[in-house]
Amino acid sequence: MAASTRTAEEAAAACGVSAAQIVKSLVFRKAGGGEAVLLLVSGPNRVDQAGIAAILGAPLERMDAREVRDVTGFAIGGVAPLGSLAPLATYMDEDLLAFDAVWAAAGAPNAVFQADPRALAEATGARIITFR
Repeated sequence: MAASTRTAEEAAAACGVSAAQIVKSLVFRKAGGGEAVLLLVSGPNRVDQAGIAAILGAPLERMDAREVRDVTGFAIGGVAPLGSLAPLATYMDEDLLAFDAVWAAAGAPNAVFQADPRALAEATGARIITFR
């Protein structure tokens, strides 16, 4: 795309859809150097780290840009929900299932792809959870 899709708002504008239809792919690590996890979050929603910690059984820590690239192969702003260098435990925002189509990063800050959210959940092996 000619326009940036680095943020949910930019991606929504470029695709002509609601920000809620944009999948944010966020990579965290379980506290204490634990495994990396991929959170697929609806554009306007924020990650409730305490709530997610209760679901995962461990607090989460943000990963820096280098760590994200080392684990996924993608730069922040272009992290795709599929194709990471290493398999990641994946959790998807139930709000994304309200739509027939969602848009997610395709590996670069100016590339997105459209998907059926149910098919995306199946392809990623995502567990559906609430992020609100």
